[in-house]
Amino acid sequence: MAEPDPDFEELLDAMKKAAGALREAEVPFVLGGGLACWARGAPKTEHDVDFLVRPEDAERAQHALVDAGMRAEKPPEGWLLKAYDGDVLVDLIFHPQGGPVDDELFDRAEDLEVYATRVKVAALEDVLVQKLLALSEQQPDYSSVLEIARALREQVDWEDVRARTEESPFAKGYFTLLDELEIVPAG
Repeated sequence: MAEPDPDFEELLDAMKKAAGALREAEVPFVLGGGLACWARGAPKTEHDVDFLVRPEDAERAQHALVDAGMRAEKPPEGWLLKAYDGDVLVDLIFHPQGGPVDDELFDRAEDLEVYATRVKVAALEDVLVQKLLALSEQQPDYSSVLEIARALREQVDWEDVRARTEESPFAKGYFTLLDELEIVPAG
């Protein structure tokens, strides 16, 4: 992993600060999204910090971030809460596309060191399933999931991702792209 640029370093600092606050408040969490992929060798993300928390822990998690000096926001979406560390967004996701955050998701997560912080990191299959199921006619952007596939294809259980997204026409399109681009062969 190359030396982070200043904006990415702010993202990583916010991740460390939030992880420390959640750990101190004894809120179990899993690092998800782009940082979960970056921790395994994917390109850096410019977007935000995603933590997966159980639904019953979401408000307590947000309070822990506020106690650590972050600004809370309750968005209209009913599946996440938000906090800001300066300009860096920290999402607390408790009901992502693909199902709630539960014991199985925690069991699939792996303990990794991310920017000198030991955290549970979401399984790549969970990240991909969540991202694929979030694609819609209003948000049909395949760029992040194509980037993940190119960078981490050898680390992904593609049959698991296919099975968990088989009802999504956008996931079907994704797998067609992966096959046609010779990133991942058809299953």
